[in-house]
Amino acid sequence: MRFCIVIPAYNAAATLPGVIREALASGMPLLVINDGSTDGTAAAIAAFPVQRLDHDRNRGKGAALKTGFTWALAQGFNGVVTLDADGQHDPTAIRRLAETAWTRGTDILIASRFGQFEEMAGLRSWWNRFGVWCMRKRTGFSVTDSQSGFRWYSAKMLGAVQLAADGYNLEMEILMKAWRGGFTIDSLPVAARVADGRATSHFRPVRDTWNICMTFLRYM
Repeated sequence: MRFCIVIPAYNAAATLPGVIREALASGMPLLVINDGSTDGTAAAIAAFPVQRLDHDRNRGKGAALKTGFTWALAQGFNGVVTLDADGQHDPTAIRRLAETAWTRGTDILIASRFGQFEEMAGLRSWWNRFGVWCMRKRTGFSVTDSQSGFRWYSAKMLGAVQLAADGYNLEMEILMKAWRGGFTIDSLPVAARVADGRATSHFRPVRDTWNICMTFLRYM
């Protein structure tokens, strides 16, 4: 079994080095997608022994993830762990997430921030609670955090679904299409260092939340 880590990064020079340093401690190959950054993100990546792919302009988190998934499948990895570049996740949990998913035979395993929703900005907290309720009612899977970007994806599932979104709504699209394709989804409690990374996040609360809602309804 071969696993890798994929980190989408946009103007994350301040937080990315710490994330990369801890992620490398997992011993897993790491790819960082520089999504058209205009700060020192490219230089920050170059300081580490990791793979890097560059977008010539900012295309969105979903587009960066799709670039990473294509690379991982071409390299023959059995699974991919994704996490954000803003330092909100705990990279020391990467191997536990991957090994738990592999042992369970789970196609998507979400590192859930359940219990920390009250620390999120209001709209994101509300949508995450509502999204969790909708997902569980519709799919029956034990999803306790619908927006966490810290996830495991099986190569089998990634190779089977066709993804369209380029923004934050890709992570909802992949959940819904995996469910419709008969793949399994589960959650693993992993405490976040910052509940939603709002100090450095490029998430647009109204527009991106609306897109995520519409994506859920479209594929429901």
